Amino acid sequence: MSTSNESASMDVELSSKQKQAEAHRILLEGTTFLFVDLARSLKFLQRGIAAAETHYIYRALRAVPSLRKRLLPEVLAETIAACISETDAPNVRDCLKGMLVFLKQDQRESQSTGACEPELCLFLGLLSLLSLLDSGDRASGAKLAESLISVTSGSQRRTLDPIASRVFFYYSRIFEMDGRLHDVRPALLSALQAATLAGMKETKAMLLTLLLRNYMHYKHYDQAERLTAKSSFPSDAPNNLLARYLYYLGHIEAIQLNYSQAQMHLLEATRKAPSNAETAGFQQTVHKIYVIVELLMGNIPERSLFRQPVLRKPLQPYLELTQAVRVGDLNKFQDVVAKYEEKFLKDDVLILIQRLRHNVIKAGIRSISVAYSRISLRDICLKLHLDSEEDAEYIVAKAIRDGVVDATIDHEKGFVQSAEIHNVYGTSDPQYAFDKRITFCLSLYNESVKSMRYPGSDHRKELAYAMEAIKRERELAHELENDDYDGESDEDAMDEDL
Repeated sequence: MSTSNESASMDVELSSKQKQAEAHRILLEGTTFLFVDLARSLKFLQRGIAAAETHYIYRALRAVPSLRKRLLPEVLAETIAACISETDAPNVRDCLKGMLVFLKQDQRESQSTGACEPELCLFLGLLSLLSLLDSGDRASGAKLAESLISVTSGSQRRTLDPIASRVFFYYSRIFEMDGRLHDVRPALLSALQAATLAGMKETKAMLLTLLLRNYMHYKHYDQAERLTAKSSFPSDAPNNLLARYLYYLGHIEAIQLNYSQAQMHLLEATRKAPSNAETAGFQQTVHKIYVIVELLMGNIPERSLFRQPVLRKPLQPYLELTQAVRVGDLNKFQDVVAKYEEKFLKDDVLILIQRLRHNVIKAGIRSISVAYSRISLRDICLKLHLDSEEDAEYIVAKAIRDGVVDATIDHEKGFVQSAEIHNVYGTSDPQYAFDKRITFCLSLYNESVKSMRYPGSDHRKELAYAMEAIKRERELAHELENDDYDGESDEDAMDEDL
């Protein structure tokens, strides 16, 4: 019996050793693969620097999410140490040494990776920044981000643009997580001026979105509006930055009572953003503002919008709000606002929802004017739960002046007389609807043409070389034909001599 127990314990002990060995082997393989992927990304960066092409820079940046999941400080420190020995720029060397200090790694000897340009320094700094952010060391991350920004200000090369934009994003993100977002505003404004002068389009687009987010965080809507009025967003910026910029622009315009422009920009933001699981939060945030703007314009959003799987649960309070506005029930509207007040405050839309009270009353007046050809002001006061008949008379008069209803008020007898309902196709409403759709289609066509990629002029050299080769072949064929003809003439002459 004891012999069987000893053999079982030996099996257990052996299996645990095997598990440790397997875990060690997996760790070594993961480290090796990480080294290989990191070296491949650095080669793409070096190739992009040599050819002055951002295409290779983007290929290296596409590997950042995969590297972030498997990042090890030891592997990153060894790569940074190899770059320190290959750089002559003092600011780049100091930044690389600072990365080792923040990662709490010692400088060690490593195989050279080639000349360390600012692009390589920023790329390794971006990975170090992500490592510190994931480990929760935001204090060291903020210091590292500031040193990386000093490197970007010292160089204004075209290949630096994609990496610098991401560095500025995480720089602002770290300070936002620490609750010190106002501290980065001077640096962002200075960087925006430098990026505009240097023609760094992606960095400029990123800085504009970060500044708008900064102003909106502290509810400085006037400053945000002045920034958008005095700056131009790059036309060839990436779609993700364009979608964010349009969302901020739509939100600001909604606060500034410019609902038509806000609706257009918010709708365009939803179309520019990709429709996948990663952008679900952005889609939900944009549609919350979009629903409120639609209600403020007097429109009722489609029911299919609230039935989308990604939007069904987050937009449930907004669905109840839409139902209250549609029927014009002021009591139900106030109940919905009181029920979801904390959520509306968290979504930063409570100030817009408070403006909907007048729209609820107008919707109620519209439904009353359709249902009754003649109704007293007393009945309107009771149906809309107003305080007095004077309030009802004032509200109905304003609705008539705004064109909400077509009716007249008999002040002496105290009733409202609705006009006959006209055929909508006899008005200019269909024309406005078609004009709106045609304008959207034309703008979509123009943006599609702008976003198309046209081939460069390199193929023209190959085409000219091919044409020259064809011309040489034709000349050679013509010469061969002439030689054959001359040979036949010589043979005929020899026959005649014989």
